[in-house]
Amino acid sequence: MGAAEVEKLPGWVTLLRAPNAGPMTLDGTNTWVLRAPGEEHAVVIDPGPLDEDHLARIAEHGPYLFILVTHGHHDHVQGAARLSEILGGTQVLAADPQHGVLAGPLERDARLDGGGLEIHVLDTPGHTGDSICFLVECGGERVIFTGDTMLGRGTTVVAWPDGDLGAYLTSLGRLTAYERVPMLPGHGPALTDCAEVARAYLAHRRERLTQVRAAVAAGAESASAVVDAVYPDIAPEVRFAAVWSARAQLEYLRRESQAAPEQLDPL
Repeated sequence: MGAAEVEKLPGWVTLLRAPNAGPMTLDGTNTWVLRAPGEEHAVVIDPGPLDEDHLARIAEHGPYLFILVTHGHHDHVQGAARLSEILGGTQVLAADPQHGVLAGPLERDARLDGGGLEIHVLDTPGHTGDSICFLVECGGERVIFTGDTMLGRGTTVVAWPDGDLGAYLTSLGRLTAYERVPMLPGHGPALTDCAEVARAYLAHRRERLTQVRAAVAAGAESASAVVDAVYPDIAPEVRFAAVWSARAQLEYLRRESQAAPEQLDPL
């Protein structure tokens, strides 16, 4: 997506990758541990799946002030409550209250003190309704943790019904403001420029919407038919995700008063 890979992470950032590699998770979920120089306590972002060995590795890097969650998909949040338990009751902070532990919902646009880390919650819905990013500054150095809003390789899925393409495009527009700020994603490698990646994502989405409009104009009457037209070489194991994505695209076009079928077959 244009930006180069980060050659070396900041000294206050540690990557612990979960052992859940797959078609939808790339090399596995990226769990990020942040500790400001000289500080006893750390912060962890996205504990990942309920994998006891992975959670034990995270715990070894403690103690923690709190646990942060970028969004509610199980490959990011499933292990959060268990990690809190392992750590003796550490708070889990999430935008969706159902994923919080010992805390209310995390306010979008909130600012958190992470023990030498200045953490700004960025409201970036679209991939899911509860998606947020974290802009973190330490010692004058800034990075953005993007969860699944933007990935280190390829593009993310905006899947109906929780995914909202209109909100997602707005969120990408917001992320174009962070020129030359490294982005550390939920999957794949860290990249050097958040704004550059966001612009590339926006261009990709516009191109896809043009293709979907053309497919509808040519007679595609369901999300599945759109996939056949727009993603003809899609791998069978991820076709379901393409159908969800096509449904979200069709819903977006309908809201924008574009030509889209009134009845959509999600299969």
